Amino acid sequence: MNPLQQHRQQLTRRQFLGRGATGIGTAALASLLHNDQSVVAANPAAQFGGLPSLPHFAPKAKRVIYLFQNGAPTHVDLFDWKPRLQELHGQPVPSSYIGDRRFSTMTGKADGKLLLAPVEPFSQRGESGAWVSNFMPHTANVADELCFVKSMYTEQVNHAPAINFMLSGAEMPGRPTMGAWLTYGLGSDTDELPSFVVMTSITKDTSCGQIFYDFYWGNGFLPSRFQGVKFRGSGDPVLYVSNPNGMSRENRRGWLDDIAAINQLKLDEYGDPEIATRISQYEMSFKMQASVPELADLSSESRETLDLYGPGVEEPGTFAHNCLMARRLVERGCRFVQLMHAGWDQHNSLTTELYNQCRDTDQSSAALVMDLKRRGLLEDTLVIWGGEFGRTPFLQGDLNNRPRWGRDHHPYAYTLWMAGGGVKPGFSYGETDDLGINVAENGVHVHDFQATLMHLLGIDHQRLTYKFQGRQFRLTDIHGHVINELIA
Repeated sequence: MNPLQQHRQQLTRRQFLGRGATGIGTAALASLLHNDQSVVAANPAAQFGGLPSLPHFAPKAKRVIYLFQNGAPTHVDLFDWKPRLQELHGQPVPSSYIGDRRFSTMTGKADGKLLLAPVEPFSQRGESGAWVSNFMPHTANVADELCFVKSMYTEQVNHAPAINFMLSGAEMPGRPTMGAWLTYGLGSDTDELPSFVVMTSITKDTSCGQIFYDFYWGNGFLPSRFQGVKFRGSGDPVLYVSNPNGMSRENRRGWLDDIAAINQLKLDEYGDPEIATRISQYEMSFKMQASVPELADLSSESRETLDLYGPGVEEPGTFAHNCLMARRLVERGCRFVQLMHAGWDQHNSLTTELYNQCRDTDQSSAALVMDLKRRGLLEDTLVIWGGEFGRTPFLQGDLNNRPRWGRDHHPYAYTLWMAGGGVKPGFSYGETDDLGINVAENGVHVHDFQATLMHLLGIDHQRLTYKFQGRQFRLTDIHGHVINELIA
């Protein structure tokens, strides 16, 4: 048989359709490597990716900094003041508040568990009168800039599924995360740095065993160029950002041009978007060799700014350092910065490690809000602070052993706050019952929060979809309502 005829007979439908898309892939590649100014003038987002139909309407926010607190901060000790919880300290939780609620295996049935008063006192702060505990004095100072959501609730009782649900809309790994969805839809404001950057940190000497899984910033079924780029906490933020001895930048450029030409041949043959991703990522890596060292060099920051973020700001890998890096990233056009800080899992360390956790995160979180505001960036930068769920208003442990007091996982009510990016400042939304156990008013499900976030960025969450395995997927799955009351 003629080899060409044999090849055609063996060609699968998928291969045929994939190779038929070569023209589209080549056009996309051309836009990546050669910024066509006429296209850019017509659609500014086209310069660095993004869908031509987005944003769907005028956005209030252009970028996001998500200060994700792994392990679940205790809402009743930080932001959700409940005088009755103080009054009933040490008494069994009323069964009417529990019903058939499911808790983690560490609690099992909540019947008979003893209520635990807040460890530190609360006060009303600022002109807004927001309740903030003594654990968070710096956050208290910026309370009038914050929009508290005190009626969040979720569906998972364990960390990894709940974190993944908060970040991707699904408890099982495999779906695109928020940063991936937003950079897929909106593209980037820069081609010098990744549009989605992740940094992690953990409080020193914590007993929290939380792990940072890569799927917390994964691209899922979206093309892999939309996954988050993790910056390291020691040494160079990115591996191989410096050329090895004997390799000049000119030589590197020549090598990349040759590799791109080889990859282009394969792209022309197969039309595989992952080949286009590989080419664009090589290009991004080359540009990052110039942009990342400048980004990581804090010598241009004033002593006043460094002091604002607090101790550890000049030590890579700390939460304070990552907060300052987040500001520098959004200044340079990064779309979505995700900081993940572990250590909030206080099953038996409320009176010890919770103090350390707050000291590590309170000042730098507040400093980020203040720093963005004074630079004119807070108006269109959405800052989010919160975890995957709350912690039980009842005790985990022995009431007579105060050094080992703890609280278990609590998905039925928790608090997060936002700042800037079009949300109402000095505003508290939603309420829990008088013990902080259940949502009592204006509940905000995780999908509602995701829908609202996308709305602030000019995206109709029902219209930003991606077809995979025969179905149109979106961040909010088939759920979610925009909470308009949160929007300024």
